[in-house]
Amino acid sequence: MQPYSVRVVAGEVIFAEGDSPSGAYLIESGRVELSSERFGRPLVLGELGPGMLLGELAVIDGSPRSATARALTDCNLTPIEARHLVERLAAADPVVRALLTSQLARYRSMLALLGGGAASPTLSESMPIGDAVVLDKIRLESELRAALDRGELEVRLQPVEHIVSGSVAGYEALVRWRHPLRGEVSPTEFIRLAEETSLILPVGDHVLARVCEMLAELDRRGRQPLPFIALNVSARQIEDPALVDRILAHLSARNLPPDRLKLEITESLVPNQRRIAALMRRCHAVGMHVALDDFGTGYANLDVLLALRFDQVKLDASFVRALETPRGEAMVGAIVATARAMGCDLVAEGVETSEQRQTLHRLGCGYAQGWLIGKPLALETVLAGA
Repeated sequence: MQPYSVRVVAGEVIFAEGDSPSGAYLIESGRVELSSERFGRPLVLGELGPGMLLGELAVIDGSPRSATARALTDCNLTPIEARHLVERLAAADPVVRALLTSQLARYRSMLALLGGGAASPTLSESMPIGDAVVLDKIRLESELRAALDRGELEVRLQPVEHIVSGSVAGYEALVRWRHPLRGEVSPTEFIRLAEETSLILPVGDHVLARVCEMLAELDRRGRQPLPFIALNVSARQIEDPALVDRILAHLSARNLPPDRLKLEITESLVPNQRRIAALMRRCHAVGMHVALDDFGTGYANLDVLLALRFDQVKLDASFVRALETPRGEAMVGAIVATARAMGCDLVAEGVETSEQRQTLHRLGCGYAQGWLIGKPLALETVLAGA
């Protein structure tokens, strides 16, 4: 077993140029000099101090040590096993991993040229990019930025039915992207990509503006009562203190009541209860409603419904599919009763058969959404069917 910490005295060589990489170190205290032999003379490459990593580059690409590390002062070092670094790198975001490996390949080439040798293999030969997955992800991010500029992102409306009356009470806004070459890009793919970057903010603003335009058009066409439109918000949007003010500005500019735009917060975000609670207080103060999306997917416990006063709970489609079993029906019945006791409306997602709808009606579920009720539609189609 490796020691938790090792002591190195001033002047001691920690590893030498050309050594095989057995691991890396975190410098806890002291100073370390890195040097390399160039044309028969030592060349000082740099000096490292507390909080810095030492020897990690050779571990990452499995190359011999490219420099000698010598303690300038007495040092305390925490050893890091090679396999731990490799495991973390393998688990990292593929784009970050590709960028790191690219920089490392250039560094190796530079060292080789400084030593009078040939340059290292080209990036395409040395970088385990993978499979074109990483490059494709980088391209897709760039293309998504361009799609925003070109207005290629389309917002569609999926109807939400009031089960007792059979009327459409509102819609959920769903963003779609038809790429000029790829065709329809999976929302799961590009939304996840946007959430990994700051792109989710302009995407969110684009959807918000379009939803408010849609509500205004429904109002102009005389849709009474005016249906609500539910808008999904991401973790980054929840962190934005100006989000509600921006929503209100869009609504006010079109003379729309705040209660016609509903925010949906996916269950995976509920661990951030403090931020969500602040957002909900702000929404409720101006008359906007907030829904808990994908309820039952494994992140939230019932205490979330106690701690956060959601106006609506959206039951995940997996529960609707389970209605054909006695156990599944009993579970949905319990959730219906819980939502009613909490004063929440319940929307069942993923309703695809009339049998599912009938069972939900019998259990007392208020609203249904899914392909039986209607697929996501362009606004023109919604207006044509009004």
